[in-house]
Amino acid sequence: MNRLFVLLMLVIAASSANAETPDILVFGDSLSAGYGLTHVEEGWVELLRAKLKDEGYGYQVINASVSGETTAGGLARLPRALEMHHPQVVIIELGGNDGLRALPIDQMRTNLAKMVDLSVATGARVLILGMLIPPNYGPQYTEQFKAAFPEVGRDKKVPVVPFFLADIAMTPALIQADGVHPNELGQPKLLQNAWPALRPLLRK
Repeated sequence: MNRLFVLLMLVIAASSANAETPDILVFGDSLSAGYGLTHVEEGWVELLRAKLKDEGYGYQVINASVSGETTAGGLARLPRALEMHHPQVVIIELGGNDGLRALPIDQMRTNLAKMVDLSVATGARVLILGMLIPPNYGPQYTEQFKAAFPEVGRDKKVPVVPFFLADIAMTPALIQADGVHPNELGQPKLLQNAWPALRPLLRK
């Protein structure tokens, strides 16, 4: 009976420790899902996990990113993810696919704002990783798309990285053959782009 009691206490303690480990929820598209990489550990989200451990942060990183995801799809999935993980930090990396499909920018902006609201309502701190698109759909659409991310950040008072692919998109050595997604050499730069805005949201 004593052995059973000790075993039960160990299980309860382990469960309690896991429950107390704060989560960072990465909610993105193919850029965060590791699309096209040979090894999962090469992706920037995995590099974030390693960096947090090396620097003494006790966070668990949950990668709920889906290749091809739009802001509408993300908004539909987010409530369930928040309910499951109760994250302390939510990183929203969505919008690129909206732009590539020329979806309405007003709707994208609304979706992003609602995702921020949903996250903040659970007590989470939020970071938005913004995007730029080529001028295929004309200068007006391109400029409005670019402005949408900082606009949401200002309205909702959350930090924004204006261009997640900064110093990567125009460097062929850092991009896969598709001309869109960073390769294994570009992944550390993605983390470098996100880290300065993410760091102030973390607690040790």
